Amino acid sequence: MRDLCRISFLCSVLLLLGCGKARERADLIFINSAEVETLDPALITDQVSMRLGESLFEGLCRLNDQGKAEPGMAERWDVSEDKKRYTFHLRPAINWSNGDPVTAQDFVHSWERVLNPATAADYAPQLFPLLNAKAYNDGEIKDFASVGVKALDDRTLECTLENPIPYWIDLCAFLTLAPVHLPTIEKHGGAWIKPANIVGNGPYLLEEWRIDEHMSLRKNPAYWDAANVRMKTVDVLPISEANTAMNYFLTGQADLMMDKGMVPVSLVPILKKQEYFHTGPFLGTWFVRANVTKAPFNDPRVRLAFSLAINRNRIIKKITQLGEQPAASFTPPGAGENYQPPPGPEFNPQRARALLAEAGFPEGKSFPRVEYLYLPLPIERNIAVELQSMWLETLGVTVSLTKQEQKIWLSSMRELSYDLCRSSWVGDYNDPNTFLECFTINNGNNRTGWKSPRYDELIAAAAGEADVIKRHGLFQEAEKILVSDEAPIFPVYHYVGVQFRRDNLGGVQANLIDDHPFRCMYWR
Repeated sequence: MRDLCRISFLCSVLLLLGCGKARERADLIFINSAEVETLDPALITDQVSMRLGESLFEGLCRLNDQGKAEPGMAERWDVSEDKKRYTFHLRPAINWSNGDPVTAQDFVHSWERVLNPATAADYAPQLFPLLNAKAYNDGEIKDFASVGVKALDDRTLECTLENPIPYWIDLCAFLTLAPVHLPTIEKHGGAWIKPANIVGNGPYLLEEWRIDEHMSLRKNPAYWDAANVRMKTVDVLPISEANTAMNYFLTGQADLMMDKGMVPVSLVPILKKQEYFHTGPFLGTWFVRANVTKAPFNDPRVRLAFSLAINRNRIIKKITQLGEQPAASFTPPGAGENYQPPPGPEFNPQRARALLAEAGFPEGKSFPRVEYLYLPLPIERNIAVELQSMWLETLGVTVSLTKQEQKIWLSSMRELSYDLCRSSWVGDYNDPNTFLECFTINNGNNRTGWKSPRYDELIAAAAGEADVIKRHGLFQEAEKILVSDEAPIFPVYHYVGVQFRRDNLGGVQANLIDDHPFRCMYWR
């Protein structure tokens, strides 16, 4: 502990710079590892932004502190015998923060907005279980009335699915399916998410947003469960530098941080022994994306060679050090009901070199200079350097390293403006589909340019398969294509959740989807 105190003292000057005026301390101060990209539920794709979005908006269901879906805007629901039709009954007297009532029609219009191709919502596939939703998103159907969602009256919403799926209620707790206040969007356009304009239906209101400084939340008195929201005010600090974040926590200027990359690598052995340090398994995978639209990564042999050249055990033992598991698959252990992913690429230098030679680059000769994008976190920098070294040692290939802030990095992925880039995925619900669906053609979360009709057929077939064993077999065949045959991604390790929290902070516990609502937190 003495070493931590010394580091805290040496770095404390950093904390005093740029702090601005003294403000009244919030009930909870949380450190987010980056600035929020957007607060629009239809457009949010990253975990950093989702934490804020789920505080401001709520869907038919919500998540509890165990990561389980429970009634939210809907107080109950009925399910048809064939499990294709869900009828949700909204709570009485639920309102938007401006006093307008939340109605079933708000959900219909909001889901139409997500599925409208013009919105370009990366998470639109979360609504594809609905009848004709994919066809509408693809432009094959123009009339939204054909999509399987309708308001039977102000308080009753009917959802009709293409096929029975085991995770529809989990999806109804996912942020993309939360309603938005369309009159506000129509009035303010892109500025609707500003504190002076935003209207939500979640447990908190956005009181202030100072870019790169803080976001301030205040309990929403109009929220249906406001009586059980015990943190009246929450400040969220966007701090991407691990040592600075650590010192905010150690000096009492923050109460909680949970991003894996915020652990100072050099301090891991010491931090693991501290009472405020907590870890737990969750459904998350760290991996590398390849842009398959650009040579030389348009050749699957090159992509697989790069994957086989990664010594995953070296990374988790030398760098991450938190007990992560090496990843030969994209889906992590525990994803779904006893799903076992197929064997995938492991460290195999000999085969990696043979594949690269077969692709026309023996010992890396004539291989063009390529670039690897990473985030400005110490652990990401260390992994980047390690990967660079492995690819040079094994393949004879030089890879340049480029650091990008999160917003720019996300934009680079969406625009396919990269060769290789670090990536991660955390399951939105406990099922293999939440991982494998990402890489279907035209899925907004694909971001590799990779297209495999056979892969899409398998994922679609799994969606309509009621037999668990057959369904898992379809997923296994698809995953083999993804990581072993075509390899547009290189899985590296499966995450371990990390939390730095005060001993007397309750309502925070490890769960499989790594979701921790502020409304559940309280001081003991």
